[in-house]
Amino acid sequence: MSGKVLGFRFAAVSAGIRKDGRIDLALAVSDRPAVTAALFTRNLVKAAPVLIATERARAGVSRAVLANAGCANAVTGEQGLVAVRETTAAVAKALGISAEEILPASTGVIGAHLPVAQIAAQAAALADKLAAESHEDFALAICTTDRWTKIAEADAEGARVMAIGKGAGMLHPDVGPPHATMLVFIFTDAVVEQAVLARALAEASDVTFNACSVDGDTSTNDTVIAMASGASGKSPGEAALTAALTKVCDELARSMVADGEGANHVAEIRVKGLASRADAKAAAKTIATSLLVKTMLFGEDANWGRLLAAAGRAGVAFDPRRAAISVGDVAIVKDGMPIGAEAEKRANEILKRPSFDITLTLGDGPGEFRYLTSDLGHGYVDVNAGYRS
Repeated sequence: MSGKVLGFRFAAVSAGIRKDGRIDLALAVSDRPAVTAALFTRNLVKAAPVLIATERARAGVSRAVLANAGCANAVTGEQGLVAVRETTAAVAKALGISAEEILPASTGVIGAHLPVAQIAAQAAALADKLAAESHEDFALAICTTDRWTKIAEADAEGARVMAIGKGAGMLHPDVGPPHATMLVFIFTDAVVEQAVLARALAEASDVTFNACSVDGDTSTNDTVIAMASGASGKSPGEAALTAALTKVCDELARSMVADGEGANHVAEIRVKGLASRADAKAAAKTIATSLLVKTMLFGEDANWGRLLAAAGRAGVAFDPRRAAISVGDVAIVKDGMPIGAEAEKRANEILKRPSFDITLTLGDGPGEFRYLTSDLGHGYVDVNAGYRS
């Protein structure tokens, strides 16, 4: 793909929000009113930009996204809300649009106040720098502890889809409709009805972002926004659009987990054979977020007992005597009992790889689900123990 989605332009500048002077303010603009759908964190403690973006997204149409890194603008009270309104108003003036058409997003330290004057001073520069090919600058500007930028692309029956995201820590997304944080912005030039875009986004997010974890902590700022410019004139079917959104969301989710703070491995935990999909998801989530499992992955040790014990406390029914576990294509447990040291030795070699899958078959029911997780080691503590300093 070309890297360009028709009808969108991007820009990024430094507003001095970060301590190191890197670019930290990003803008994406649709040349025409864009059909919009959005999902936000279900954490009860919601950042100011989440509260305002939630209100504005209800219109189902928007013109721009304004995102910053270095300051989460969370737990900042009325001052935080005022800061969002004033910064988006300044950018709106530079663009010649309404502030209500701009969806805000922030990532960074909780409790810090957004520097309104510094951001407003960069509004004109942002508007002047807008260009279709500047999506990589946008991606870089929203990074915090990320080790790399995250961009994914797909085709939906001739329409282009591009997703830009960030996330490496404080990553256990739980996003839904308004009923390090993960920020994801999806841009497509498809012609699509708002209800269709909303359904496609919710379905894609449920099996990707809501099925991955680095540390089990759901952020105050998690935001997923999809904008459709309609500039291609292509109208993909709902199934094709959902498939394209799922593809880019899955690619970003895997990249975020791989980029987990201090992480060396990505594991796809697959649970099969339970009574329902919901049961399988509960078991997979419990295993994927278990600290003992995650440190086991760091140690590259096929300690199957930790896997089975985590499944056993997931609150779902299964007979442990029927459990089977495999690492990649190596079976290590059958009928609830270990196969032996030689099998575990071969499994340990697989656990040395950057990515692999672990499958638990806990019965013969139809329920199955997969959950992405990373290992957890010393690097995670090193990053987060001094995050504010």
